[in-house]
Amino acid sequence: MLPLRCLLACSLFAIALSPGSRPGFAEDKKDDGFKPLFNGKDLTGWALVNTHPDTFFVKDNEIITTGNPMGFLRTDKHYENFVLEMDWMHIEKTKTANSGLFVWGDPLPAVGTVYTRGIEVQVLINYPKVDWATNHGDLFSIWGAKCVPDRPHPKGYERCLPSEERVKGGGEWNHYKVTANDGSIKLEVNGKEVSGVSKCNPRKGYLALESEGAECHFKNLKIKELPSTNPKPEEIAKVSEGHVSLFNALDLKGWKTENGSWKVTGGRLIATGENDLVTEKRFGAGELIFDWKLPAKSIGKMMLDVGGTTVEVRLDKPGAWQRTVVPLESKAGGSAVTFKPTTGLEIMNVFASETKEK
Repeated sequence: MLPLRCLLACSLFAIALSPGSRPGFAEDKKDDGFKPLFNGKDLTGWALVNTHPDTFFVKDNEIITTGNPMGFLRTDKHYENFVLEMDWMHIEKTKTANSGLFVWGDPLPAVGTVYTRGIEVQVLINYPKVDWATNHGDLFSIWGAKCVPDRPHPKGYERCLPSEERVKGGGEWNHYKVTANDGSIKLEVNGKEVSGVSKCNPRKGYLALESEGAECHFKNLKIKELPSTNPKPEEIAKVSEGHVSLFNALDLKGWKTENGSWKVTGGRLIATGENDLVTEKRFGAGELIFDWKLPAKSIGKMMLDVGGTTVEVRLDKPGAWQRTVVPLESKAGGSAVTFKPTTGLEIMNVFASETKEK
Protein backbone atom coordinates (compact mmCIF):
# COMPACT_ATOMS: atom_id res chain seq x y z
CA MET A 1 0.00 0.00 0.00
CA LEU A 2 1.39 3.41 -1.05
CA PRO A 3 1.92 6.10 1.57
CA LEU A 4 -0.70 8.92 1.57
CA ARG A 5 1.77 11.52 0.29
CA CYS A 6 2.59 9.27 -2.72
CA LEU A 7 -1.10 8.91 -3.55
CA LEU A 8 -1.53 12.68 -3.37
CA ALA A 9 1.50 13.24 -5.63
CA CYS A 10 0.20 10.74 -8.19
CA SER A 11 -3.22 12.41 -8.17
CA LEU A 12 -1.71 15.85 -8.74
CA PHE A 13 0.42 14.47 -11.59
CA ALA A 14 -2.67 12.93 -13.27
CA ILE A 15 -4.56 16.22 -12.99
CA ALA A 16 -1.61 18.08 -14.54
CA LEU A 17 -1.68 15.70 -17.50
CA SER A 18 -5.44 15.96 -18.09
CA PRO A 19 -6.38 18.10 -21.18
CA GLY A 20 -8.81 20.28 -19.28
CA SER A 21 -6.17 21.30 -16.75
CA ARG A 22 -3.88 22.92 -19.32
CA PRO A 23 -4.87 26.46 -20.39
CA GLY A 24 -5.75 26.59 -24.07
CA PHE A 25 -5.49 22.83 -24.65
CA ALA A 26 -9.21 22.13 -24.87
CA GLU A 27 -9.83 25.24 -26.95
CA ASP A 28 -7.09 24.32 -29.45
CA LYS A 29 -8.57 20.88 -29.93
CA LYS A 30 -12.18 22.05 -30.12
CA ASP A 31 -11.94 25.07 -32.39
CA ASP A 32 -9.27 25.56 -35.06
CA GLY A 33 -11.16 28.41 -36.69
CA PHE A 34 -12.46 26.37 -39.64
CA LYS A 35 -16.14 26.25 -40.54
CA PRO A 36 -17.84 23.89 -42.99
CA LEU A 37 -18.35 25.38 -46.44
CA PHE A 38 -20.77 22.54 -47.26
CA ASN A 39 -23.22 20.89 -44.87
CA GLY A 40 -22.99 17.44 -46.48
CA LYS A 41 -26.75 17.25 -47.08
CA ASP A 42 -27.75 19.86 -49.65
CA LEU A 43 -26.54 23.01 -51.43
CA THR A 44 -27.58 25.45 -48.72
CA GLY A 45 -25.15 28.38 -48.87
CA TRP A 46 -24.53 27.90 -52.58
CA ALA A 47 -26.19 29.34 -55.69
CA LEU A 48 -26.55 27.55 -59.02
CA VAL A 49 -25.62 30.23 -61.54
CA ASN A 50 -26.07 29.11 -65.15
CA THR A 51 -26.41 25.34 -65.47
CA HIS A 52 -29.18 22.75 -65.45
CA PRO A 53 -30.58 22.03 -61.96
CA ASP A 54 -29.12 18.50 -62.16
CA THR A 55 -25.58 19.62 -63.04
CA PHE A 56 -24.58 19.96 -59.37
CA PHE A 57 -26.07 17.67 -56.73
CA VAL A 58 -25.31 16.18 -53.33
CA LYS A 59 -24.79 12.48 -52.62
CA ASP A 60 -22.95 10.66 -49.80
CA ASN A 61 -21.63 13.91 -48.26
CA GLU A 62 -20.17 15.02 -51.59
CA ILE A 63 -20.94 17.80 -54.06
CA ILE A 64 -20.90 16.18 -57.48
CA THR A 65 -20.92 17.88 -60.84
CA THR A 66 -21.84 15.98 -63.97
CA GLY A 67 -19.78 18.46 -66.00
CA ASN A 68 -22.70 19.12 -68.37
CA PRO A 69 -23.52 21.81 -69.24
CA MET A 70 -20.50 23.92 -68.47
CA GLY A 71 -20.95 26.62 -65.85
CA PHE A 72 -20.48 27.16 -62.13
CA LEU A 73 -21.94 26.89 -58.64
CA ARG A 74 -20.96 29.75 -56.34
CA THR A 75 -21.17 30.59 -52.67
CA ASP A 76 -23.90 32.92 -51.42
CA LYS A 77 -21.25 34.91 -49.59
CA HIS A 78 -18.27 37.07 -50.58
CA TYR A 79 -14.91 36.01 -49.13
CA GLU A 80 -11.71 38.05 -48.86
CA ASN A 81 -8.86 36.47 -46.90
CA PHE A 82 -9.11 32.83 -45.92
CA VAL A 83 -7.67 29.33 -45.73
CA LEU A 84 -9.78 26.80 -47.62
CA GLU A 85 -9.32 23.05 -47.60
CA MET A 86 -11.13 20.49 -49.75
CA ASP A 87 -10.82 17.05 -51.27
CA TRP A 88 -11.62 16.40 -54.92
CA MET A 89 -11.70 13.40 -57.23
CA HIS A 90 -12.24 12.93 -60.95
CA ILE A 91 -13.85 9.67 -62.09
CA GLU A 92 -12.30 9.48 -65.55
CA LYS A 93 -9.25 7.18 -65.62
CA THR A 94 -7.75 7.86 -69.07
CA LYS A 95 -9.37 10.83 -70.83
CA THR A 96 -8.71 14.44 -69.86
CA ALA A 97 -11.05 15.51 -67.02
CA ASN A 98 -11.37 19.15 -66.07
CA SER A 99 -12.93 21.21 -63.29
CA GLY A 100 -11.78 23.96 -60.96
CA LEU A 101 -12.21 26.20 -57.96
CA PHE A 102 -12.80 29.88 -58.75
CA VAL A 103 -11.57 32.42 -56.20
CA TRP A 104 -12.80 36.03 -55.84
CA GLY A 105 -15.34 35.75 -58.66
CA ASP A 106 -18.31 37.81 -59.83
CA PRO A 107 -21.88 36.53 -59.34
CA LEU A 108 -22.56 36.20 -63.10
CA PRO A 109 -20.47 34.89 -66.00
CA ALA A 110 -18.25 37.25 -67.97
CA VAL A 111 -19.57 38.37 -71.36
CA GLY A 112 -19.70 35.58 -73.94
CA THR A 113 -18.48 32.82 -71.61
CA VAL A 114 -20.06 30.50 -69.07
CA TYR A 115 -17.42 31.27 -66.42
CA THR A 116 -16.87 34.12 -63.99
CA ARG A 117 -14.03 36.62 -63.86
CA GLY A 118 -11.65 35.52 -61.11
CA ILE A 119 -8.61 33.39 -60.24
CA GLU A 120 -8.85 29.70 -61.09
CA VAL A 121 -7.35 26.91 -59.01
CA GLN A 122 -7.01 24.15 -61.60
CA VAL A 123 -8.64 20.73 -60.96
CA LEU A 124 -7.41 18.66 -63.90
CA ILE A 125 -6.08 15.19 -64.71
CA ASN A 126 -4.89 13.23 -67.77
CA TYR A 127 -3.96 16.35 -69.72
CA PRO A 128 -1.35 15.87 -72.46
CA LYS A 129 2.15 17.07 -71.64
CA VAL A 130 2.56 20.63 -72.95
CA ASP A 131 4.80 23.55 -72.08
CA TRP A 132 2.10 25.99 -70.91
CA ALA A 133 -0.15 23.98 -68.52
CA THR A 134 -0.03 20.97 -66.20
CA ASN A 135 -2.27 18.44 -64.48
CA HIS A 136 -1.20 19.28 -60.98
CA GLY A 137 -2.19 22.61 -59.50
CA ASP A 138 -1.94 25.58 -61.88
CA LEU A 139 -3.14 28.99 -60.65
CA PHE A 140 -4.19 31.59 -63.23
CA SER A 141 -6.41 34.59 -63.96
CA ILE A 142 -9.50 34.19 -66.14
CA TRP A 143 -11.89 36.46 -68.04
CA GLY A 144 -10.50 39.86 -67.10
CA ALA A 145 -9.06 39.17 -63.66
CA LYS A 146 -5.37 39.94 -63.06
CA CYS A 147 -2.53 38.28 -61.15
CA VAL A 148 1.25 37.89 -61.09
CA PRO A 149 2.60 34.29 -60.95
CA ASP A 150 5.25 33.49 -58.34
CA ARG A 151 7.41 32.06 -61.13
CA PRO A 152 7.42 33.60 -64.62
CA HIS A 153 5.44 31.54 -67.12
CA PRO A 154 7.48 30.29 -70.15
CA LYS A 155 5.03 32.03 -72.51
CA GLY A 156 4.42 35.07 -70.34
CA TYR A 157 0.90 34.04 -69.26
CA GLU A 158 -0.64 35.08 -65.94
CA ARG A 159 -0.36 31.46 -64.84
CA CYS A 160 1.79 29.80 -62.19
CA LEU A 161 2.94 26.30 -63.11
CA PRO A 162 3.49 24.04 -60.06
CA SER A 163 6.97 23.24 -58.83
CA GLU A 164 6.29 19.49 -58.86
CA GLU A 165 3.60 16.98 -59.80
CA ARG A 166 1.58 15.73 -56.83
CA VAL A 167 -1.95 15.17 -58.18
CA LYS A 168 -3.29 11.60 -58.16
CA GLY A 169 -5.23 10.10 -61.07
CA GLY A 170 -8.87 9.23 -61.73
CA GLY A 171 -10.72 7.49 -58.91
CA GLU A 172 -8.31 8.83 -56.25
CA TRP A 173 -8.91 11.69 -53.83
CA ASN A 174 -6.67 14.76 -53.83
CA HIS A 175 -6.37 17.34 -51.05
CA TYR A 176 -6.05 21.06 -51.77
CA LYS A 177 -5.21 23.77 -49.24
CA VAL A 178 -5.75 27.26 -50.63
CA THR A 179 -4.45 30.22 -48.63
CA ALA A 180 -5.71 33.56 -49.94
CA ASN A 181 -4.52 36.72 -48.23
CA ASP A 182 -4.09 40.34 -49.31
CA GLY A 183 -4.37 39.55 -53.01
CA SER A 184 -2.05 36.53 -52.93
CA ILE A 185 -2.98 32.85 -53.28
CA LYS A 186 -0.84 29.86 -52.31
CA LEU A 187 -1.82 26.31 -53.22
CA GLU A 188 -0.79 23.15 -51.39
CA VAL A 189 -1.40 19.89 -53.28
CA ASN A 190 -1.56 16.76 -51.13
CA GLY A 191 0.43 18.35 -48.33
CA LYS A 192 3.00 20.52 -50.09
CA GLU A 193 2.91 24.07 -51.47
CA VAL A 194 3.55 24.00 -55.22
CA SER A 195 2.22 27.24 -56.73
CA GLY A 196 1.22 30.82 -56.00
CA VAL A 197 0.10 34.14 -57.45
CA SER A 198 0.03 37.69 -56.09
CA LYS A 199 -1.33 41.17 -56.87
CA CYS A 200 -4.70 39.64 -57.75
CA ASN A 201 -7.63 41.76 -58.86
CA PRO A 202 -10.30 41.15 -57.72
CA ARG A 203 -9.14 40.08 -54.27
CA LYS A 204 -12.52 39.75 -52.66
CA GLY A 205 -15.52 37.94 -54.13
CA TYR A 206 -17.37 34.66 -54.47
CA LEU A 207 -15.93 31.15 -54.39
CA ALA A 208 -17.21 28.73 -57.03
CA LEU A 209 -16.97 25.15 -58.23
CA GLU A 210 -16.67 24.62 -61.98
CA SER A 211 -18.53 22.29 -64.33
CA GLU A 212 -16.36 21.69 -67.39
CA GLY A 213 -17.36 18.52 -69.21
CA ALA A 214 -16.33 15.85 -66.70
CA GLU A 215 -17.81 14.31 -63.57
CA CYS A 216 -15.99 15.57 -60.50
CA HIS A 217 -16.57 15.01 -56.77
CA PHE A 218 -15.85 17.43 -53.91
CA LYS A 219 -15.98 16.78 -50.17
CA ASN A 220 -14.69 18.02 -46.81
CA LEU A 221 -14.91 21.66 -47.86
CA LYS A 222 -14.06 23.94 -44.94
CA ILE A 223 -12.88 27.52 -44.59
CA LYS A 224 -11.19 29.71 -42.00
CA GLU A 225 -11.57 33.42 -42.61
CA LEU A 226 -8.60 35.70 -41.95
CA PRO A 227 -8.60 39.40 -41.00
CA SER A 228 -9.39 41.88 -43.76
CA THR A 229 -6.61 43.81 -45.47
CA ASN A 230 -9.04 46.49 -46.68
CA PRO A 231 -9.30 46.06 -50.45
CA LYS A 232 -10.16 49.12 -52.52
CA PRO A 233 -13.61 49.23 -54.16
CA GLU A 234 -12.06 48.46 -57.55
CA GLU A 235 -10.47 45.31 -56.06
CA ILE A 236 -13.80 43.82 -55.00
CA ALA A 237 -15.89 41.60 -57.27
CA LYS A 238 -19.47 42.53 -58.04
CA VAL A 239 -22.19 41.62 -55.56
CA SER A 240 -25.27 39.62 -56.57
CA GLU A 241 -28.35 41.67 -57.38
CA GLY A 242 -30.66 38.68 -57.37
CA HIS A 243 -30.43 37.68 -61.03
CA VAL A 244 -31.73 34.19 -61.81
CA SER A 245 -30.94 32.22 -64.96
CA LEU A 246 -33.79 31.78 -67.44
CA PHE A 247 -31.89 29.29 -69.60
CA ASN A 248 -30.51 25.97 -68.33
CA ALA A 249 -28.08 25.59 -71.28
CA LEU A 250 -29.37 22.08 -72.12
CA ASP A 251 -32.92 22.45 -73.42
CA LEU A 252 -35.83 24.86 -73.93
CA LYS A 253 -37.53 24.21 -70.60
CA GLY A 254 -39.16 27.46 -69.47
CA TRP A 255 -39.55 28.73 -73.04
CA LYS A 256 -42.21 28.49 -75.77
CA THR A 257 -41.63 28.36 -79.53
CA GLU A 258 -43.03 26.59 -82.60
CA ASN A 259 -41.86 24.42 -85.48
CA GLY A 260 -38.28 24.00 -84.29
CA SER A 261 -37.54 27.69 -84.77
CA TRP A 262 -34.96 27.64 -81.95
CA LYS A 263 -32.50 25.01 -80.80
CA VAL A 264 -29.95 24.60 -78.02
CA THR A 265 -26.36 23.93 -79.07
CA GLY A 266 -23.23 24.25 -76.95
CA GLY A 267 -25.01 26.11 -74.18
CA ARG A 268 -26.47 28.67 -76.60
CA LEU A 269 -29.92 29.48 -77.93
CA ILE A 270 -29.77 29.43 -81.75
CA ALA A 271 -32.42 30.98 -84.01
CA THR A 272 -33.14 28.48 -86.81
CA GLY A 273 -36.61 29.47 -88.00
CA GLU A 274 -39.20 32.22 -88.21
CA ASN A 275 -41.06 31.92 -84.88
CA ASP A 276 -40.49 33.80 -81.64
CA LEU A 277 -38.95 32.42 -78.46
CA VAL A 278 -41.04 33.42 -75.42
CA THR A 279 -40.56 32.94 -71.69
CA GLU A 280 -43.27 30.92 -69.96
CA LYS A 281 -42.86 33.09 -66.90
CA ARG A 282 -44.03 36.68 -66.73
CA PHE A 283 -41.95 39.17 -64.76
CA GLY A 284 -42.60 42.19 -62.61
CA ALA A 285 -40.39 45.26 -62.45
CA GLY A 286 -36.70 44.44 -62.66
CA GLU A 287 -33.99 43.81 -65.21
CA LEU A 288 -33.19 41.43 -68.06
CA ILE A 289 -29.57 40.60 -68.95
CA PHE A 290 -28.43 38.52 -71.93
CA ASP A 291 -25.41 38.03 -74.20
CA TRP A 292 -25.87 37.78 -77.95
CA LYS A 293 -24.00 37.86 -81.22
CA LEU A 294 -24.62 37.87 -84.96
CA PRO A 295 -22.38 36.71 -87.84
CA ALA A 296 -19.92 39.15 -89.36
CA LYS A 297 -22.24 39.69 -92.34
CA SER A 298 -25.50 40.59 -90.64
CA ILE A 299 -28.17 43.26 -90.46
CA GLY A 300 -26.51 44.71 -87.38
CA LYS A 301 -29.41 44.55 -84.91
CA MET A 302 -31.76 42.25 -83.03
CA MET A 303 -35.30 42.69 -81.78
CA LEU A 304 -37.11 41.60 -78.65
CA ASP A 305 -40.42 42.30 -77.00
CA VAL A 306 -40.77 42.96 -73.28
CA GLY A 307 -44.33 43.08 -71.99
CA GLY A 308 -45.67 44.33 -75.30
CA THR A 309 -42.92 46.90 -75.83
CA THR A 310 -40.62 46.34 -78.80
CA VAL A 311 -36.92 46.84 -78.10
CA GLU A 312 -34.33 47.22 -80.86
CA VAL A 313 -30.71 46.52 -79.93
CA ARG A 314 -27.90 47.61 -82.22
CA LEU A 315 -24.88 45.41 -82.83
CA ASP A 316 -21.56 46.85 -81.63
CA LYS A 317 -19.27 44.45 -83.46
CA PRO A 318 -20.41 41.70 -85.85
CA GLY A 319 -19.19 38.25 -84.84
CA ALA A 320 -18.46 39.26 -81.22
CA TRP A 321 -20.47 38.68 -78.07
CA GLN A 322 -22.03 41.69 -76.38
CA ARG A 323 -24.14 42.10 -73.25
CA THR A 324 -27.48 43.88 -73.24
CA VAL A 325 -29.41 45.05 -70.18
CA VAL A 326 -33.12 45.82 -70.60
CA PRO A 327 -35.41 47.23 -67.87
CA LEU A 328 -38.47 45.18 -66.96
CA GLU A 329 -41.44 47.40 -66.19
CA SER A 330 -44.22 46.65 -63.75
CA LYS A 331 -47.38 45.80 -65.66
CA ALA A 332 -50.66 44.13 -64.80
CA GLY A 333 -50.16 40.41 -65.23
CA GLY A 334 -46.40 40.79 -65.58
CA SER A 335 -44.21 40.92 -68.68
CA ALA A 336 -43.08 38.03 -70.84
CA VAL A 337 -39.78 38.28 -72.71
CA THR A 338 -39.87 37.50 -76.44
CA PHE A 339 -36.77 37.08 -78.59
CA LYS A 340 -37.36 37.69 -82.30
CA PRO A 341 -35.53 35.33 -84.68
CA THR A 342 -32.78 36.73 -86.87
CA THR A 343 -30.58 34.65 -89.16
CA GLY A 344 -27.47 33.54 -87.29
CA LEU A 345 -28.60 34.96 -83.93
CA GLU A 346 -27.05 33.26 -80.86
CA ILE A 347 -28.01 34.03 -77.26
CA MET A 348 -26.53 32.89 -73.92
CA ASN A 349 -26.35 33.96 -70.27
CA VAL A 350 -30.00 34.98 -69.96
CA PHE A 351 -30.80 36.31 -66.48
CA ALA A 352 -33.62 38.27 -64.90
CA SER A 353 -34.05 40.00 -61.56
CA GLU A 354 -37.23 41.34 -60.05
CA THR A 355 -37.32 44.34 -57.73
CA LYS A 356 -38.57 43.38 -54.30
CA GLU A 357 -41.46 45.50 -53.12
CA LYS A 358 -40.91 47.24 -49.83
